Amino acid sequence: MNRKEFVQLSGLGTAALTLAIGPWFNSCSDKITKEHSSEYKKLVYDLLKDWCDGLIQTQIMDADNPRIHGMFKCPACNKVHGRMMDAVYPLLAMAKYSGEQKYLNSSIAVMEWAENVTLPSGAWSNDLNPKSWNGITVFGAISLAEALHYHGDLLDEERRERWRARLARAADFVYRKFPTMDVTNVNYGATTIYALNLIGKMLNKPEYLSRSKELAEAIKTYFTKPNNFLYGEIKPSTHKLSAKGLKGIDLGYNVEESLNNIVLYAVHENDTELLELLDKSLSTHLEFMLPDGGWDNGWGTRMFKWTYWGSRTCDGSQPALVLMANRNPALGTAAVKYTELLRRCTHNGLLHGGIHYASHGIKPCIHHTFAHTKPLAHLLDNWNDLPKINTETPLPRSTADGIKHYKEIDTSLFARGNWRGTVTAYDAIYKDGYYRQATGGALSLLYHNKVGLLLAASMAKYKLVEPLNQQPNPGEDFPFTPRIETIHNGEWSSNIFDRTATISSNDTNGQILINAECLLKNEHNQTVKTTASDFNLIYECSENSLRIVAKTNQEIISRTSFVLPIISPSSETVTQLNTNELTVQKPEGLVKITSNVPLTIRETSKERIFNMVPGAEAIPIMAYFDKNKVVELTIEVILVTL
Repeated sequence: MNRKEFVQLSGLGTAALTLAIGPWFNSCSDKITKEHSSEYKKLVYDLLKDWCDGLIQTQIMDADNPRIHGMFKCPACNKVHGRMMDAVYPLLAMAKYSGEQKYLNSSIAVMEWAENVTLPSGAWSNDLNPKSWNGITVFGAISLAEALHYHGDLLDEERRERWRARLARAADFVYRKFPTMDVTNVNYGATTIYALNLIGKMLNKPEYLSRSKELAEAIKTYFTKPNNFLYGEIKPSTHKLSAKGLKGIDLGYNVEESLNNIVLYAVHENDTELLELLDKSLSTHLEFMLPDGGWDNGWGTRMFKWTYWGSRTCDGSQPALVLMANRNPALGTAAVKYTELLRRCTHNGLLHGGIHYASHGIKPCIHHTFAHTKPLAHLLDNWNDLPKINTETPLPRSTADGIKHYKEIDTSLFARGNWRGTVTAYDAIYKDGYYRQATGGALSLLYHNKVGLLLAASMAKYKLVEPLNQQPNPGEDFPFTPRIETIHNGEWSSNIFDRTATISSNDTNGQILINAECLLKNEHNQTVKTTASDFNLIYECSENSLRIVAKTNQEIISRTSFVLPIISPSSETVTQLNTNELTVQKPEGLVKITSNVPLTIRETSKERIFNMVPGAEAIPIMAYFDKNKVVELTIEVILVTL
């Protein structure tokens, strides 16, 4: 295709192509005008273009060397991300939207590079090792299918047919790989529902459509009662229960991958029963979105990939949020806030895996960008059939007040005034005997509506659970979860390892009180001996402050402290007013922390410590117990007045 022909074809736009094929969605909204949500559409388009340009900057173009030609070179990882061909769809879409040849060239090159991770089975492998995980083929198959469905007209006939044949091989592998919902984590079964429905119609494969429907029926049993969380992010079985009888739930994977694909299927097929269930489930999940669009997932089973905006290798939350916004307009608000957060975490064309990557000098993994481009392209390709999207309806957590306990995850959300917080005793373990996410009655998140994120949990010990999908933690591994800790006989013990902790709460006279009873344990789930192990953690929240009280009736032999890592980029000024009081100056206000015992800031090699989960910098504040065996901390915010 020459330049003139390409520009003429791209000028037709996706509207003409979609009209010719027929709208993919036929039930997500009532009839709407052609132009709607223009501000959000511009945000989506601009961000997609920025990301596509960022990907192209990392792409190797060397036609004489097929091993690297078309490959994206990751700025952060000394490894090749085999899933990079997922970008074939958004790059091809951007070629259509912009009329620029470079996007078409890039799309073709990365798709052709995928031969390097192609297996005889028709699968793609997750990296260059042919024995690496091949279930990711389902994501590549969807991307290739959508590329052909919406923008296959940009390809010459020979290439289009070759890609279509490659899609058929990949889809056949997916059909064989995931015959039931419980082959592996629920996100794969959920994604297969949409994949087989999409590709079954494209390739006229009735067996795919039948399997898709079977899986869609099965997924309806994977929602908890009473709150309709999607469960199944746990090994070795999606139905595994914790010691407390709780199922494996991860908010990040649910909102950025599983629920998206279930919604895509349900909307396309107009499965009213499933749509009702998804409406309830998304409403629950939405209660965990922070007012700035971040996802509160410090308690999730797979939070080792938590980035505050979502999960490192998932696609993004927009499809589910947007397509269901006609039922719940707050989902439209969520889509905008979430996309704005992604934009704030984007630097030099690449999505960074947290809010403070740039300020701490952490390079971004390319995986975040090529995965999250796909939903943006999908929205633009279906724009005229989407509900109107705006921020007129507030997010649930923006207007929340009081306490809500979610028994399926033994976690409570609280809200009073501008304070938003999460306390968790969830004990479901994702993969092995060590506990990683926040538990033990910990305050896994604290947010203030005016100054933003103040506390956010990390893994108890940073571990590369998925070495190909996580970045090593830079510098010292210092957990961000607020905690009681002791070093006894050279061994570290903390409440954040206690899976038996209990929490209770009440809300009286304008003050929220949450009480946690916990033990100090090591990573092997053993309670510390000789020194104090039984503690109470009390969280008192009023309109003006958040107060934390940690106490014990047992004798403290070893040095024991309460650790309060305040989320703060290195640009913010910290002032120690006296031994028991310090402040952190944020743009919108002054955060003041006072204590009944001296406060010290742990020495670090840089101005701030950094943790990959959730991708932020923090000030490591330590408050040591004295002979009174109690630590009392108060956090207040003094707002800037103009």
